[in-house]
Amino acid sequence: MGPGSPSLRSLGRDDQLSTTAAQRAREAVPSIPHDAGGPVFREPWEAQAFAMALALHERGVFTWPQWAATLADEIKRAQAAGDPDTGETYYRHWLNTLERLLAEKGVTDAATLARYQHAWDHAADRTPHGLPIELQPQDFPHHD
Repeated sequence: MGPGSPSLRSLGRDDQLSTTAAQRAREAVPSIPHDAGGPVFREPWEAQAFAMALALHERGVFTWPQWAATLADEIKRAQAAGDPDTGETYYRHWLNTLERLLAEKGVTDAATLARYQHAWDHAADRTPHGLPIELQPQDFPHHD
């Protein structure tokens, strides 16, 4: 992460995370990209994935050891599939870990995750560059 990467402190008010929770996450998962100010992110969605993981952990959906083991497995899977492990895909592994744990814990299922991924892709396709992507009812496939 370069000097221009946003840190935990530089995120917007809605994206700010509990420093204590972020420190506990970093202690439990030492591979989290960070600088002296805390975790750093290349793009806003990475900070959001990080925040979701913190929030779900705080709600007891998973423990940090469960998270770390699942993340390590996701990284190994990606490397076996050819991921060059340059660090640029680190938070993609976080996202995959989130989806996997949520399905394993019964919070959601693969069909719902696929439905939302399709809706997100549809919304991204119709959204002009530079504007925020917002899900709308027409982004979800209809089943008769």
